[in-house]
Amino acid sequence: MASGVTVCDKVIQVFNDMKVRKHAPQEEQKKRKKAVIFCLSEDKKKIILEAGREILVGELGDTVDDPYLHFVSMLPPSDCRYALYDATYETKESKKEDLVFLFWAPESAPLKSKMIYASSKDALKKKFPGIKHEWQANGLEDIKDRQSLAEKLGGSCVISLEGKPV
Repeated sequence: MASGVTVCDKVIQVFNDMKVRKHAPQEEQKKRKKAVIFCLSEDKKKIILEAGREILVGELGDTVDDPYLHFVSMLPPSDCRYALYDATYETKESKKEDLVFLFWAPESAPLKSKMIYASSKDALKKKFPGIKHEWQANGLEDIKDRQSLAEKLGGSCVISLEGKPV
């Protein structure tokens, strides 16, 4: 069921910027988004960027020890969200970077919120071509640690995540 919710152009731009890895000067690389959270606008008609809910690559190492755990801590405990996380990981064969699309719908979220976010998810996914990893999480126990992300990315094949052993 479609909700009639549309996707803001800025959301599409952020996705495209995260998807394309440019060989840019280090200063520009630091401005790349590692993670970003999207929410519904006040009138519930558009999917927008949630203000202040992003992690920039330049913040890593300075203020963020583990980018994945910091990302998880940014999710609201009692409302739904969509998010993109740019995972850097290593398997036994190669090093990889993939975008993970997360649909966050905690048990404690209001039913109306769960319904509109669930019915709007496809509108957003259609604007994000090429996403290899989609994840629906219904509580912190689903996403609480790096191991749960590693399992989503490739299970036992993943040997390191964000430069640290799993």
